[in-house]
Amino acid sequence: MTATTFLRVAVAGGGSWGTALAHTLASAGHDVTLLLRDETVALAINGRHENPHYLPGRSVHPGVKASLSPDALRQADLLVLAVPCQHQRSWLRNMRDFLAEDCVIVNASKGLETGTCLTMSRVAAEELAPRSVRYAALSGPSFAAEVLDAQPTAVVLGCEDESLGARLRETFSTPFFRCYSSLDVTGVETGGALKNVMAIAAGVCDGLGFGSNARAALITRGLAELSRLGTAMGAKPLTFMGLSGLGDLVLTCTGGLSRNRQVGLRIGKGEKLDAIVASLGMVAEGVKTAEAANALAKRLGVYAPVTETMCRILHDDASPADAVRELMERPLKEE
Repeated sequence: MTATTFLRVAVAGGGSWGTALAHTLASAGHDVTLLLRDETVALAINGRHENPHYLPGRSVHPGVKASLSPDALRQADLLVLAVPCQHQRSWLRNMRDFLAEDCVIVNASKGLETGTCLTMSRVAAEELAPRSVRYAALSGPSFAAEVLDAQPTAVVLGCEDESLGARLRETFSTPFFRCYSSLDVTGVETGGALKNVMAIAAGVCDGLGFGSNARAALITRGLAELSRLGTAMGAKPLTFMGLSGLGDLVLTCTGGLSRNRQVGLRIGKGEKLDAIVASLGMVAEGVKTAEAANALAKRLGVYAPVTETMCRILHDDASPADAVRELMERPLKEE
């Protein structure tokens, strides 16, 4: 792979983000196949260049080909994983024999695996062993609908191989989609995962009718919390001031297109989680990541009051109003 080479790309996952990345890579001139499970969506993408389920009314680049067959993986130079985090282990296990030996993997999903509390890089390393995985994690403030609308967007690729990271940022970049690179894979992954938990918390605050003061406090203290937990996992503190930390946190805590914020908003207004999740029609990664992040914080001895509170609201049916009051009434301390 060189910076100027047009690649054969397989994008796994036909949700909004997988579709947006397929569109972006095709816009950059690459040969892109979007791997789907839904034949109806595949026919729509191939026939009228639209994903009617996740991004209705928006045009997908005509160079994107949709396929139901994993055989497209055999020739791929690059695999973009946009499979929901809780399904990635089984997907990799089922598809590993289709992957070309030198295929580069870019993971575009943001979350931690429940049970193991692992980042997606660790999941990929386990499932693809003993092969050496050429891996990067893509994160940053990026709503799929705005990417399809060619709105200016900036993201970061976490890759331990500096040379590969430099080539990948060229691979993904277009006039509307700007990529940076970082050597801190753990920081990029944990920032992208943990901000989803904070986005649900921000939505709860909005649903309860709180104002801008509360939202600003939540974002600030949420950033401190995800930085503590990420650093304990081996990430560099400065990473959390970048696109995968502060950038993505601000977007998902304030943007109307954030599905995690929408979950929190509806919880704050009194709806039950099961009904919300059933009606979404897409995955809100923060729901499961909250559980994994809380378990991980306890394991590492990291103080994570917002994450713990969100777990109580999401999974223990705690009253949002009571939980927020308890957060505010904790013992006072230095910032």
